[in-house]
Amino acid sequence: MDSVRILVVDDEERMRKLVRDFLVKEGFQVIECANGLEAVDAFQADPSISLIILDVMMPVMDGWTAARTIRASSQVPIIMLTAKSEEKDELNGFSIGADEYISKPFSPKILVARVKALLRRTAPGEQGGDVISVGCIRMDKAAHQVYVDDVPVDLSFKEFELLEYFIENKGIALSREKILNNVWDYDYFGEARTIDTHVKKLRAKLGDKAGEMIRTIWGMGYKFEEK
Repeated sequence: MDSVRILVVDDEERMRKLVRDFLVKEGFQVIECANGLEAVDAFQADPSISLIILDVMMPVMDGWTAARTIRASSQVPIIMLTAKSEEKDELNGFSIGADEYISKPFSPKILVARVKALLRRTAPGEQGGDVISVGCIRMDKAAHQVYVDDVPVDLSFKEFELLEYFIENKGIALSREKILNNVWDYDYFGEARTIDTHVKKLRAKLGDKAGEMIRTIWGMGYKFEEK
């Protein structure tokens, strides 16, 4: 993995070193920044960066602002790393396009596992070259692009994967736990709100016509049905 570059952003040098050491041990190249402004500048200067691990509470520019700035021009995978664990903070992270949200303290080995899983799912060419069409939705896996009535819709990697999973399991009632285990690609012990938040954002981006294909199964989860 010597060609995979990861940007680690945290104002605590000790935390950066901890994360860096575990990532370097796995063969990743690591770039370090101490605040959000440095992170934005570093990413803009080096488009080869494959993933960003971004702390929230930092001086100069916080993680929310940095993530929002980066998301304005890129869909690079972002893992938010923070001591904040309140529901509103996690929802805020997902609302601005974060792909993962990990609260401190955390296991470095788990962080590395999530980094690997996220990179594996977002690697170019991993999605295959086929195009799926369901109703007004067309999904180009190779280009990682979704169209609704031939109009492109910008989805984050996680939103794209979620929609792909729904389409591949069309007509099947899916529990939140099953969605988490398949889309997140690891044993996720988070709350149901993680799924609900992503589904809400996905529906909004798809629009009323396509978004209605994702039906809520109360007390269980969701089902994708073609209109």
